[in-house]
Amino acid sequence: MQQQRRQPELVEGNLPVFVFPTELIFYADDQSTHKQVLTLYNPYEFALKFKVLCTTPNKYVVVDATGAVKPQCCVDIVIRHRDVRSCHYDVIDKFRLQVSEQSQRKALGRKEIIATLLPSAKEQRKEVEEKRIKEHLTEKNRTVSSGPSLLTVFLGIVCVAALMLPTLGEVESLVPLYFHLSVNQKLVAAYVLDLDGDWTQRNFHMKCFLRSYYNGYTQNMNKDEN
Repeated sequence: MQQQRRQPELVEGNLPVFVFPTELIFYADDQSTHKQVLTLYNPYEFALKFKVLCTTPNKYVVVDATGAVKPQCCVDIVIRHRDVRSCHYDVIDKFRLQVSEQSQRKALGRKEIIATLLPSAKEQRKEVEEKRIKEHLTEKNRTVSSGPSLLTVFLGIVCVAALMLPTLGEVESLVPLYFHLSVNQKLVAAYVLDLDGDWTQRNFHMKCFLRSYYNGYTQNMNKDEN
């Protein structure tokens, strides 16, 4: 009855194979990388047999190329690069990890792992760092060229509208009284506009005009009060 429950999963070639990592990188100038470890996981409720194949077996030594993994366990597979030469730099080799049920011969699942020999670990890290910086600058330039965000535009419109509204105490105005703002409220709106340093030149001139208008208006109000 347990066999019938597993049967839909045991289709040839369709069983997922869980192995980490899926890419092996060897560095010629770093001898510690000439030995890599693959970890094969078996999350299933039945044991698995495994076999490791390689497109260039003369370049690698696979310790325990065949074996078994108990249910819900894992096993480490050691792979050593034994032909570290410049003629093999940047050449992509492939390993194939095949798994099957212990009582069967057919491969239930397969997983390919690529292996590459690079000349220098330092150069590779430098290239990765340069690529990361380039991507960051590209993203930053894209953000700047896209202009102000919708929130910035919305805040600018609200502040401009606030500066155009009548001030408290202004009698001759067709705007309802509850739309009249105090001097402090208008100062806050002007301050928020000052914080927006990414506006275009046209908006800058508009801000200068509104501020000069507001300053002149407040001066007249002070004269009337005096």
